[in-house]
Amino acid sequence: MNSGSISKTVLITGAAGGIGRATVALFAQSGWRVIGVDRSEFGADFPANGLFIQSDVSVAENIEFIFSKAKAFNDRLDALVNNAAVQVAKPLLETSLEEWNLVLASNLSSVFLAVKLAHPLFKITGSGAVVNVSSVHAIATSANIAAYAASKGGILALTRAMAIEFAPDNIRVNAVLPGAVDTPMLRAGLNRGHLNGSDIAERLDNLARKTVNGRIGKPEEIAHAIYFLADEGQSSFMTGQALVIDGGATARLSTE
Repeated sequence: MNSGSISKTVLITGAAGGIGRATVALFAQSGWRVIGVDRSEFGADFPANGLFIQSDVSVAENIEFIFSKAKAFNDRLDALVNNAAVQVAKPLLETSLEEWNLVLASNLSSVFLAVKLAHPLFKITGSGAVVNVSSVHAIATSANIAAYAASKGGILALTRAMAIEFAPDNIRVNAVLPGAVDTPMLRAGLNRGHLNGSDIAERLDNLARKTVNGRIGKPEEIAHAIYFLADEGQSSFMTGQALVIDGGATARLSTE
């Protein structure tokens, strides 16, 4: 940021989801101008000084449209948060090629394409931060979620590769790996047979007991981690890293 009077700008994909909404709110409260992207409508409470673009990032041409709109709104960009994701929860043998391709296009290819288009805007700014929202499924997963796990594992490797390539341009690239966080996506996935319970409330309780902290995370907790990694003042010496936020779930042996 060249001057204290210039507001920083962030582009957040998946802005209308659980983690996305919390992230939009936190950046706006912190004085950033927010460009939000989601295939679903956001509603009237999107920050007044920001820009919301309703678009599906699984379509490559849409990402070019998104960045043309973003550049017209503001020709500088300080941070990119790749948060958009879809989840197909079914056995691998029952997953179609179309479903596999949709998950990879939405969760992984969109990151690749968005970073390429964000790069010239970061160059104008003179620095930048990319925060990729991966998942604990990148490092420890379960049955009936293979496409999602593969896409999130790919994000982790891509994060490292981008960090190395973009360091000469003063662009940092890091990832957050959320565990069980109370979002619409988490609740929708509770039916894939990995948890006992006759209803969603009971399954949520059983899931909470599997974490070391004994509870499920809140979207706001992930948003604060994303903001930490995006903010040059807090994380300027971090790049190529994976920040796990899972209530300690991956610290415990599955045989315990």
